[in-house]
Amino acid sequence: MAVEGGMKCVKFLLYVLLLAFCACAVGLIVVGIAAQLLLSQTITHGATPGTLLPVVIIAVGAFLFLVAFVGCCGACKENYCLMITFAIFLTLITLVEVAVAIAGYVFKDKVITEFNKDFQQQMQNYPKNNDTVLILDKMQKDFKCCGATNYTDWENIPSMGKNRVPDSCCINVTVGCGTDFNQHAINTQGCVERIGTWLRKNVLVVAAAALGIAFVEVRSPGQGLGPLGWGQRKWRGGYWLGGQGVLSVFGILWVCPR
Repeated sequence: MAVEGGMKCVKFLLYVLLLAFCACAVGLIVVGIAAQLLLSQTITHGATPGTLLPVVIIAVGAFLFLVAFVGCCGACKENYCLMITFAIFLTLITLVEVAVAIAGYVFKDKVITEFNKDFQQQMQNYPKNNDTVLILDKMQKDFKCCGATNYTDWENIPSMGKNRVPDSCCINVTVGCGTDFNQHAINTQGCVERIGTWLRKNVLVVAAAALGIAFVEVRSPGQGLGPLGWGQRKWRGGYWLGGQGVLSVFGILWVCPR
C-alpha cells in the first residue's frame, strides 16, 4: 500500500511538471512569434540569421509541447515505450537548446548589426510612409527607446530637422513634445539594444525553466522521482525491479514489451 501510495504521488508530481513544461513550451512559442513579428517589421530583405532565429525558437517551443504530450500519454497509459520516447526527447531538447544557445552567441553580433542597419533604413522613411510611422512609433513607445543606437540617430534624418525627434520618443507622449526637446524628457537609449535585451531576457528565462523542469523529470535529486525513476517499477507486472538510482535508457529498453 505504501508503495502504491508513493507511486501515485510520483505520478501526480509528473503531471505537475508536465503542466509546467507545457507552459514553458507555450511561452517559447509566444516569445518566438513576438520576435518574428517584431523583426519582420524592420528586417525586410529575405531570410537572414536574424529572421531565422525566431523561427528556431518557435520550433523548439512546438517540440517541447510535443514532448509534454508524449509524457502525458506515457504517464496515463503507464507505457514503458512511451516513457523511453519521452526520455529520448528530453535528451534531444537539451542538445537542441544548447545548439540554439551556441548559434545565438555565434550570430549575436551579426544579428545586432543587421537589425541596426535595417532599423536605420526604416527611419529614412519617417514620416513619409504611414506604415513606417506606425511601426516605429509603436516600437519606441512600447520599448521606451529612441532611434536605432540612441536618440541622436534622428539628427541624420533630413525630414526631421534639427533638435527634433518623434513624439513617441518622449517619456510622457504629447503632441509636439519631440520638437525642441529637453534631453531629460525623452528616452535616450536606442531601440536595438532595448529590443535585444527584451529578447534575451524572455528567451533565456523560458529556456532555463524548460531545461530545469526537464532535469527534474529525468531525476529528482537523490530520490529517482522523475519519469525515468518510474523505470524502477514495472507497471504491467506490478512488481518492484529494485535499485536505488534511475534506470538507464538501455535498461528501460530491455524491459520494454517487444
